[in-house]
Amino acid sequence: MNIYVGNISFNSSEQDLKDLFGEFGEVTSVKIISDRETGRSKGFGFIEMAEEGSGDKAIEALDGKEVGGRNLRVNKARPKR
Repeated sequence: MNIYVGNISFNSSEQDLKDLFGEFGEVTSVKIISDRETGRSKGFGFIEMAEEGSGDKAIEALDGKEVGGRNLRVNKARPKR
């Protein structure tokens, strides 16, 4: 299951997100999107979880949760157009 995570603190690392989502099941990949020119985080990313059920639990538990001083927006990622 591919999950979109928005409003990520600029101080959060991919490992921080892996640990956070890992509480709900196996995380297969984490990618925080960064600006090509500056290398700075754009404040959103994607989490890939091995099982759909684990992803649903993570979305339910973490959407709106404060992490690093910001409230996360967490939902199923939409396919690229």
